[in-house]
Amino acid sequence: MLSLRMLLMGAVLGLWGVVAVAAGPAAAADEPSAPPLDEGYEVNGDSVWDPIEPVNRGFFWVNDKLYFYFLKPVARGYRAAVPEPGRVAVRNVFRNLDAPVRIVNNALQGKVVGTLDELAIFLSNSIFGLGGIIDLHADSGKPSPEDFGQTLGYYGVPAGPYLVLPIIGSRNLRDGAGQAVDRLVDPIPSPYYLKMSQLEIAAITTGEQINHLSLDKDSYEAVLRDSLDPYVTIRDAYMQNRAAKVAK
Repeated sequence: MLSLRMLLMGAVLGLWGVVAVAAGPAAAADEPSAPPLDEGYEVNGDSVWDPIEPVNRGFFWVNDKLYFYFLKPVARGYRAAVPEPGRVAVRNVFRNLDAPVRIVNNALQGKVVGTLDELAIFLSNSIFGLGGIIDLHADSGKPSPEDFGQTLGYYGVPAGPYLVLPIIGSRNLRDGAGQAVDRLVDPIPSPYYLKMSQLEIAAITTGEQINHLSLDKDSYEAVLRDSLDPYVTIRDAYMQNRAAKVAK
């Protein structure tokens, strides 16, 4: 019988083949040599596999314009209209709804303490925190959030090439595949729970992003201001952060 690691490796490596074909001969000419598939990303930031960088930069530009011309202005108006405690409460609700993803992935990685902690936090916030509006554990230590991309990394699946997705932003191929699986567990997009339409899911997801940006202290603007090449800065920071989370 095939092991879980072999099945996961096979699925993700198959997806990598699609990306390699999409990159085409031009990418091969730009990159003198790509790192082996099992090398992935070095935590020290020395190696990032970015075979479709021109495409990624194009989507980065699109996302940048979407941020400045739509998301951030709306978030600023929302910030002016809704007091911070209300926006924090909305953030708490969304975090509480994400708990099944964290619980399942802790369990898949065999992290018993993390699974029980996430379950206890979810139940107490749902019952005594009024559905998560109040985070009763805001000032206490919490387990590191786990997702299926981290679960794949835990079982040895390499990160794969870096991707920038329209609207979604930075991912590597492993995290992109993991996000698709997490959507089956996350109550909002999952077809097994609330069974919302795609339009409803898009509206709620956009609302969550706007609420998040309303609480943000212009961190993206700081990157643009302090970086010679914001694309590279964000790419390397994302890949290093994900590698560190998998290593925990």
